[in-house]
Amino acid sequence: MLIWIVLAVVLLPLVALALAVRPVLTRLRPLRRAAVALQRRAAEAEVLRETAEVLQQRAEDVQRQLDTTAQRLAVIKAKRG
Repeated sequence: MLIWIVLAVVLLPLVALALAVRPVLTRLRPLRRAAVALQRRAAEAEVLRETAEVLQQRAEDVQRQLDTTAQRLAVIKAKRG
């Protein structure tokens, strides 16, 4: 009889714990997928940011070339009179 009481005292809380944890564990899989997707999007955003920086640098270089060309054109026009 004592064995049944000990088993009940030990097993019933374990069963209750398993029943309480089960819904949480079933929600973890979609959360893991979402975390992986979020990490992937963060990596893609980092690549896009780096690409934007490169494009910004190129735009600044082109603007400098355009300014230089405009100055040269002004000098040529001034020489022609």
